[in-house]
Amino acid sequence: MLELEDAIGRILAEIPSAGPEPIQLSVAHGRVLLENLVAPIDLPRFDNSAVDGYAVRAQDTAGANRENPVRMKLAGKIAAGGTAARIVEPGCAVRIFTGSPMPAGADCVVMQEDTTIDAEAPESVSVDAPAGPWENVRLRGEDLRAGSKVVGRGQPLGAGALSLLAALGVTEVRVGRQPTVGILATGSELREPGQELTRGQIYESNRIGLSAMVGAAGAKPIILPIVADSLDTTVHALSEGLSRCDILVTVGGASVGEFDLIKPAVKQIGGRLDFWKVAIKPGRPFVFGRAGAKLIFGLPGNPVSALVTFLLLVRPALLRWQGAEETALRTLQGRLAEPLNNHDSRRHFVRVKINSDGHVRIAGPQASHMLSSFAGANGLLDMPPQTSLSQGDLVTVRIWEV
Repeated sequence: MLELEDAIGRILAEIPSAGPEPIQLSVAHGRVLLENLVAPIDLPRFDNSAVDGYAVRAQDTAGANRENPVRMKLAGKIAAGGTAARIVEPGCAVRIFTGSPMPAGADCVVMQEDTTIDAEAPESVSVDAPAGPWENVRLRGEDLRAGSKVVGRGQPLGAGALSLLAALGVTEVRVGRQPTVGILATGSELREPGQELTRGQIYESNRIGLSAMVGAAGAKPIILPIVADSLDTTVHALSEGLSRCDILVTVGGASVGEFDLIKPAVKQIGGRLDFWKVAIKPGRPFVFGRAGAKLIFGLPGNPVSALVTFLLLVRPALLRWQGAEETALRTLQGRLAEPLNNHDSRRHFVRVKINSDGHVRIAGPQASHMLSSFAGANGLLDMPPQTSLSQGDLVTVRIWEV
């Protein structure tokens, strides 16, 4: 039985190099960049005003106050998007707006609020407060210099990076191709939600939750039909599913019971099993293998076990497939609001809720069939075997995206 980190390492070692795909910046949110991008221009491209006001020479405003303002001659106006053709002479001011290019000769901007215009002398402006050199001026290249690194290979493109790239004039980026992920549930007792149930039947719930998690990881989910507990049916379903996707995720049938048919079905289609047990709770029965170039993940059938093993073992593979450098779940630190115990010989990933104040509470009963506690959780707390934690202990919580 493999330790979690060993299992993740073996899975990631099987992931092929990400295939590049050029896409428009407008649809690149969340995609993983496959190139190192450098700034093609300075940002800002030119010295410009940070406020509405007047471009002046700082030395001309020395000593200005409301009782003794400095009167300056108005020497023109520059709108945002305009050109600064005039040179600001001593004793002169140019009306300027946020984003307007700085005129030659001026080295600061006096805010409009620190000036007064006399309606009877509109050709001049009174400066009521001094301004220092380069005050209220955005200097060329102070954000980024042309040639400097903007976003690195392997990083997902968030809103901030997209805005920055747009400001630099970038219209297209090369990102990792999104894998298609087939999600297949096995079990003769399963029925589609909305169908009538008879004795012994239950609604299938794993595929919809896993589909949401696949999408959150940047991949393309395909929900496949429910498969009855028959080896021939399972073999056919695996073959059909693999023909439609890059990665196949099965749910149920991964253990050692009479009707756990995923492992023999993988072998029958000519696939290879790499491992099928991981030392974690919930989720010990977990299959990883491949059929040709296609990857196969067999998750346990219990709903919480399926979702937890997906987060810990499948999600990293989907991210690495797209070229992501960082594949682990995001973590937050908090303090336990109640004591916790793990008397098991396996690591227990406890469903917890961490709130905005950093308090961590158990989300509910921890049995692997109890979805209510997963629905009320936003993170997993990794508890080593035979461990006790006390109220107030500092803990690390692995957070998943909703």
